Amino acid sequence: MKGEGKVFLKSRMKWIGLLGLVLSVFSLLVHFLLAGFTDDSVSDYSIPVTIFSWRPVFDNPRFARHTPLYRRLWGPTRHVDTLLPDATPRDFHSDPPARTNGFVFVRIQGGFHEIRNSIPDVVAVSRLLNATLVIPEIQSTTSSKGISSQFKSFAYLYNEEHFMASLAKDVRVVKTLPKNLKWARRKKQIPSFKVSYGSSPYYYLHHVLPVLIKHSVVELVVPHGGCLQAILPSDLEEYQRLRCRVAFHALQFRKEVQELSTKVLQRLKPLGRPFIAYDPGMTREALAYHGCAELFQDVHTELIQHKRAWMIKRGIVKGKLSIDSAEQRLAGLCPLMPEEVGILLRAYGYSWDTIIYVAGGEVFGGQRTLIPLHGMFENVVDRTSLSTSWELAKMYGREAKHKDSKTMAPPSVEEETKHDALKSTRQRPQPLPPPPARPKYYNIEGWWGWVAESDNEPESTVIELRTNAHKLLWEAVDYVVSVEADVFISGFDRDGKGHPSFASLVLGHRLYQSASSKTFRPDRKQIAMLLVEIRDHMYEANHTWITSVRKLLKRSILEGLLESSKRSKAFSFLSHPVPECSCITRTHPVSNASLIEADLGVTHRCPQWMDGVVRQRSKDNKNAEKEEDLDEEDSSSSGLFFGHKESGGNSNSNNETVNSEANNKEEGQLEDQEELEGGER
Repeated sequence: MKGEGKVFLKSRMKWIGLLGLVLSVFSLLVHFLLAGFTDDSVSDYSIPVTIFSWRPVFDNPRFARHTPLYRRLWGPTRHVDTLLPDATPRDFHSDPPARTNGFVFVRIQGGFHEIRNSIPDVVAVSRLLNATLVIPEIQSTTSSKGISSQFKSFAYLYNEEHFMASLAKDVRVVKTLPKNLKWARRKKQIPSFKVSYGSSPYYYLHHVLPVLIKHSVVELVVPHGGCLQAILPSDLEEYQRLRCRVAFHALQFRKEVQELSTKVLQRLKPLGRPFIAYDPGMTREALAYHGCAELFQDVHTELIQHKRAWMIKRGIVKGKLSIDSAEQRLAGLCPLMPEEVGILLRAYGYSWDTIIYVAGGEVFGGQRTLIPLHGMFENVVDRTSLSTSWELAKMYGREAKHKDSKTMAPPSVEEETKHDALKSTRQRPQPLPPPPARPKYYNIEGWWGWVAESDNEPESTVIELRTNAHKLLWEAVDYVVSVEADVFISGFDRDGKGHPSFASLVLGHRLYQSASSKTFRPDRKQIAMLLVEIRDHMYEANHTWITSVRKLLKRSILEGLLESSKRSKAFSFLSHPVPECSCITRTHPVSNASLIEADLGVTHRCPQWMDGVVRQRSKDNKNAEKEEDLDEEDSSSSGLFFGHKESGGNSNSNNETVNSEANNKEEGQLEDQEELEGGER
């Protein structure tokens, strides 16, 4: 009887344990399901459980699109809505001949924007020389940099097959040199030219072409991101359209990059909301080149000055080492800080729950620099918060494991033997000589800054070289997202050599692809002066100041476009591919004719089939023509316009009520007023 009782007790305990396990699993599932709801409103808004670090926070899931406020913040620019892309040849354009003058092999150095700016140039140069172009080599993505062996050089970033097929009627393109020339190149027996930035067509015709005809091959080394001058003579205008066909059609990212970019775009638009893409443009090189070290008041200043000293020694910078950053900032030569951009966007009317995507690669100073922006906008994200580690690993490809060469090597056999002998004899070891001077390392927000008495930069390890290659892929994803964003704004548009940067390429691509997309090109000089006025009360602004900011940002959409045609285009054609690569529809309104034809110089009429593309767009914007001008006259109270979530929530809820009741002009003004006064309630 006792044995049977023990067996019964054991079986009962097993059933109790099994029941507890089932209940635990059930409670875990319930916990994950409940995690899909927000804490504030379970009934109004919920999102599915995701594995990403970003969890959208919105005041109201219902986003009204048919309101004057929406059209002012997110709507297209009606003045250029009849400007369409047209990069097809307009004059006689012959196919490349079967027999050319030889092969052009190109090695491109630099980062993402330098690579993308260089490839259209080398294609145009190849056609100018009647040469066969070998797929360019991107030096930062060669196998010696520790990247995946799945992708080689150009194919690490772009789709080779699409590139060759797209240019079949423009230039002969091959993947590699013939065997005999490949052997000669390995022996360094082929002529090589290190071309300067913005070389003229006559340089290639008078210096490179004779050598190409003689040796049947030349090597071009492009170190500065652009090997052909931006503005070409009128008789070479077809080469400008060739540049556009390369940059905006032939250069397609490889499959893995495109797939991740598409996923990020889909995840950026929960419930169909629009978003802003923001490129800070704050790189160490750009800050050092333009003398903006004193924008930071810590070790970052020393790092920037160290880089500037390195640039001065190599002739990149012609100025002095010490320069007044405050004067540079007031002159518009320094980037807008993320905090300043946040203030401008909030003053313009964007609410605290606006989605902002931070693009353009690594921000100098790390995430600490973006803290004020996070404080003003709840949904500030980047590619890391919208993708998983395994998705990034898939994009990188299979990579071999490398150990950092800076790690300390194990002791040799002789050293171990000597150490054992000292221990056995119990003799006191002789004191070691003083260690040599070592550089100081500062761990700043996950990256290593380097400061030493020497002006030389530390040598990169294999891991660091691999990370530099990964940055190309990161910026490729950012590029796609920025081009497709509903609104784009940049903090700076110059790189560490004074040339157009990542932001400039995005601005040019958006102008070509969809000129009417809302793109801010703020005048940094005027903004710096406005910010000086509220320096002592940065987060408080009166009606006059807010109105000034709104007028300035609104003018920057069109006036900034005209300014870029004079300033940016002289350095990079792709930053402003108008009028060469654009056309105007035959049904454009008379009010738009002056801006597009006289100011932008676009006189070419689009094919008749394109007229239907803008007909509906013009119809939609016709009703908003007068409503766009209301924002300059709307009334808004002075005081705090960066309120808490609760205040902004009441404002947005009131806005929704107004939108549901009526949609006329007077209520559009009231909507803007409530949006600004939300911080006071």
